[in-house]
Amino acid sequence: MKALAIASTNLLRLFRQRSNIFFVIVFPMLLILLLGATFGGGVTPTIGVVGPGIGPLGEDFVTSLRETEDLDIERYSSEDDLIDAVERGRAQAGLVIPAGYDTTLRTGGEVVIRLFGRPSSLAQQLSATVRAAVGEQNLLVRAARFAESEGISSPEDSFELAAQAAAAVPGVRVRTTSAGESLFPEDLGTFDLGASTQLLLFIFITSLTGSVALIETRRLGLTRRMLSTPTRTRTILAGEALGRLGVALLQGLIIMLGSALIFGVNWGHPAGASLILIAFSLVGAGAGLLLGSVFNNDQQAGSVALLLGLGLAALGGSMVPIELFPDTMRTIAHVTPHAWGNDAFAALVRRDGNVVDILPELAVLAGFAIVLLTLATWRLRRAITA
Repeated sequence: MKALAIASTNLLRLFRQRSNIFFVIVFPMLLILLLGATFGGGVTPTIGVVGPGIGPLGEDFVTSLRETEDLDIERYSSEDDLIDAVERGRAQAGLVIPAGYDTTLRTGGEVVIRLFGRPSSLAQQLSATVRAAVGEQNLLVRAARFAESEGISSPEDSFELAAQAAAAVPGVRVRTTSAGESLFPEDLGTFDLGASTQLLLFIFITSLTGSVALIETRRLGLTRRMLSTPTRTRTILAGEALGRLGVALLQGLIIMLGSALIFGVNWGHPAGASLILIAFSLVGAGAGLLLGSVFNNDQQAGSVALLLGLGLAALGGSMVPIELFPDTMRTIAHVTPHAWGNDAFAALVRRDGNVVDILPELAVLAGFAIVLLTLATWRLRRAITA
């Protein structure tokens, strides 16, 4: 019971400092959102359209866009609503078709349509799609005007005649294929890739920075006071270890449940994801406990915690997907527990694996945890009894 009391005290201390609420709860969600918006895939892009009173030719133009594969078209009532949708990411591009589009084209005038989007490669691709649809309808307009100029058809019937001729002429079909194997599945959710990497990053950093609280406990003489009571050394060690584990598990659960509810993140096989969370939390608890037992100055420990937390995360593929590493770097990355954790989540989320498929990764993470916890308890016992 005393060990649990020590552990619960560590959890309470975590949230007494208000800045921890931001870094434990809010900041991870913001990073997942940022990574998903920047690098995420798996969501069909949307072009928002504003076009009141555009007539049959305008509707044909919108229909040609709607028939494009892997593209959604959504109509908006005003340009202000469309701009707001693009700014907030509900639409990846906005298309404004002026009123009187049909009449202007039929009477030989020029129509200017406006397309806008955020500065990204996706917006450029959507621009090419819109240009292709414009070019297709432009051919129809030119054919209709040719029929008029040659006296083949009256101005009222020229567009219908051109449309009939276009339907009778076989078109050219273009099929694109990708060479090699894709690194990531096409159905990977927008936020699925970033969520698992940020989970490992924040569990480890939060565990390491939590070592400051352990140093403060020793510096204030709280551990010596506990030893002066009928409390065994192993009880104190168990309580501190459980406290670090509780902090790591809490951080992981917040990210897992929060990202699933807010962003719809798929964590793969539930039992497998839970085992990865527990195994990596044990690794983080051992690392934090070891750091807190080695240093006697909280400023030094805080600096080393950030350096190790960010450095190992970058090396282990929690900032750039490990699949993008060269072969040599990928091998080196596996000296970190992050690489094994990322491999395990990749098996669950990207390859629909289960617990059996991640047993090697779980075994390695368990090895990391055993080594770190053993070293940490040995060093901490010496630190509090010396």
